Amino acid sequence: MGEESIYDLLPTVRQPEAKNPRYKSVFNDTAKAEYKSHKQASKTMGPAKVPLNETTNFMTKRAKEPVLPEKAPFNRPNADQKRPPVPKRDEKPVMGLKSNKNFLHTNAVENIMSVAKKPQPKYVDTPGGTTNNLEDSGLVPKFVKKDNYGTVPKYLEARKKQMAEHQKNYEEYIQQRLQKGALNQISAAERQKTLDGLKKNWEELHLQYQGLSVVTDTAPKKARKERMEAEMKQLEKDIDTIEKHKIIYVTDNF
Repeated sequence: MGEESIYDLLPTVRQPEAKNPRYKSVFNDTAKAEYKSHKQASKTMGPAKVPLNETTNFMTKRAKEPVLPEKAPFNRPNADQKRPPVPKRDEKPVMGLKSNKNFLHTNAVENIMSVAKKPQPKYVDTPGGTTNNLEDSGLVPKFVKKDNYGTVPKYLEARKKQMAEHQKNYEEYIQQRLQKGALNQISAAERQKTLDGLKKNWEELHLQYQGLSVVTDTAPKKARKERMEAEMKQLEKDIDTIEKHKIIYVTDNF
């Protein structure tokens, strides 16, 4: 606890705190004048001031229902194609009409001169005897009976002609290179010798690959296996390339 003092017995007078002057906008008078002139009547938070209806102009029943257009006569679009009406029960048909046509003779002549109708081919596919149209079943060979069956399509002929032109241009380019001495064609014996050497190298490498350990638990084993697989794949690619091409050209730097 603090020490007691005799000065604490004397009453103390508190000095009032000095306050800053109240802020007053310089546009205060202008704002009051605009507010009083009703220039901001529509910006207030209260309800809009609208003119009230007269007491005699009150809302009646069904006043807000939509107004339908006036009724117009309905005309059907095919009214001109209408069939004749059904005769009434009191109307009598025309009686007493006779014809000199011999229907027996006419029917006999029409049947004699008419061509016999061929029966429509059908097939049965169920034990119950269900029949179906044979023409639409796909069992009738329609395509082989076409006029253009067996002929080469035009786009294949154009493609063949284009490939022949490319081959001719390539052969001319090779002949030009051969004349300049930039390319040399290897003989069939050299090609076969190279092919046999590649196959022999692949067999030796494959024999070494089969002697590898089954478990590749170390980095050197894994690296050796991957290197041998890459070499075998490259040899297979070279062998396939030489077997596909009967004529091989090499440059002087080969």
